[in-house]
Amino acid sequence: MGASIYDFSVATSSGEQSLADYKGKAVLIVNTASRCGYTPQYKGLQAIYEKYNKDGFEVLAFPCNQFGEQEPGDDTEIKSFCDMNYSITFPIFKKVDVNGKAAHPLYNYLKQQAPGLLGLKDIKWNFTKFLIDKDGKVVKRYAPMTEPSQIEDDIKKLL
Repeated sequence: MGASIYDFSVATSSGEQSLADYKGKAVLIVNTASRCGYTPQYKGLQAIYEKYNKDGFEVLAFPCNQFGEQEPGDDTEIKSFCDMNYSITFPIFKKVDVNGKAAHPLYNYLKQQAPGLLGLKDIKWNFTKFLIDKDGKVVKRYAPMTEPSQIEDDIKKLL
């Protein structure tokens, strides 16, 4: 298990990217889906990204098809959907599993560091959010229904 998110690499459309590239920044990591009741949160995520990116804030999206098969598309379709509907400019990584045997090691780390309600570790649904400080440590986990704007005060404290 890593000591921070910087110990992990994630798949992009062009290969692997180390999360160490985000050292010194506050980061919000979100498992996303294009056909979910929470999908409109992309708009809020883009808004807080635009508002705080210049101050050292990043949003990292990880599409996931483990909840109601609400992200059936391939990486190209997902990116196209996000561009067309929400003009997303933050990184959208390759689709991952967040639970189970095939869960991405990053998500195993996040769940270990910030269990959900009643100490349960599994991600319950799309748009679960993890706020990471500038040292790569998990600060807080947010439920899917938490709107990005509701996290703004916590983000400002980290910048």
